[in-house]
Amino acid sequence: MIVSIGATLMMTAQTSLDWVAIYPRAKQRFPHLRRAQAPNPGCDREAFVAYLALTHHLTLREAREEIDDFLFTESLHAELNAELDKELT
Repeated sequence: MIVSIGATLMMTAQTSLDWVAIYPRAKQRFPHLRRAQAPNPGCDREAFVAYLALTHHLTLREAREEIDDFLFTESLHAELNAELDKELT
């Protein structure tokens, strides 16, 4: 579930984030990610934001905006996959 707060988008706690499934796309967008070191953004979002800021030379605000944008894109990806699955069944 995505909730809009002003211009910022955030992932709510009800959302199930399959980090294993989205990691390849996250790695493509954030090339300095290391699976063994990166906190799961679905479990500890703020730790992931701090990790992203540190490893990609971003401010905490920039890192939050980047992860918000990435998670929003992932929600669209998941929605599209769900629609395609419906059409195939």
